[in-house]
Amino acid sequence: MALFDWMAEATGPVLRGQGVLLRPPRPSDHAEWAELRGGSRDYLQPWEPAWAEDDLTRAAFRRRLGVYAREMELGTAWPLFIFDPDEERLMGAITLSNIRRGVAETGTLGYWIGQPYAGQGVGTASARTMLDFAFGALKLHRIEAACVPTNHASRRVLEKAGFRHEGLAKAYLKINGVWADHLLFGVIRDEFVPDPAASSSYTQETL
Repeated sequence: MALFDWMAEATGPVLRGQGVLLRPPRPSDHAEWAELRGGSRDYLQPWEPAWAEDDLTRAAFRRRLGVYAREMELGTAWPLFIFDPDEERLMGAITLSNIRRGVAETGTLGYWIGQPYAGQGVGTASARTMLDFAFGALKLHRIEAACVPTNHASRRVLEKAGFRHEGLAKAYLKINGVWADHLLFGVIRDEFVPDPAASSSYTQETL
């Protein structure tokens, strides 16, 4: 699917969780996304790969959408933006990536929450909603995640969402320009208990 076609008539999962709505990003989301990312930069940067100089520009955002479109077409990743239930506020983003089928049936969960919405349960609700999608609609067996040991907020999100701490990986990812150790987490489908209050629905909608 060409980027132009995806931008003109995008489809993807729209997931409704407890106080959150997750959907694929649109070109029209750029201004709000850039404002939230830019305003949260000091809060986010210690836990993320180094940002490119043009990271928040519209051109970089269009390139990002192109990558997302290709990943969703192949079924290797599902990058979704996190909104309040009425889509009035962008609050962050969550991605189920590195999906491996066959003998693995595994994916990797990553997310970021804008600073104004940190500590309000948005990350936990989004993670649980994505796990519902991963284990339900996608029928995956295992989801993995990782965080820097000093990122206590991210660890709490994972543990509250149902992940189990499994170990430590030395120099696992390059974060903010430095190779950083990461705590490793995992959850399998048989262990995950869906939150009945979330009422997530997995609808394939035209956006």
